[in-house]
Amino acid sequence: MAATIGVPLYVCGGGTIPLLQGWLQKGMSMGSAAAFMITGPATKITNLGAVKIVLGVRCFILYLLFTMLFAFTTGVIIDCFFKMI
Repeated sequence: MAATIGVPLYVCGGGTIPLLQGWLQKGMSMGSAAAFMITGPATKITNLGAVKIVLGVRCFILYLLFTMLFAFTTGVIIDCFFKMI
């Protein structure tokens, strides 16, 4: 869910830290925080515009899908790791 929420929000890497700090204190998992941290900066409007203009619509869609898949997978791996500890 955090990976999906991070896509439409225009949040830079530094801007996510105060948000995540509050959410983590309220019980957000580390995996969800990592997923949000990946998708937010990776899907800023400037990055998406550059990918679409330079690489085309097909690569733009692949970029979005890969970013969300990578963020989701990373979040699951991190959550599994922290449950093992």
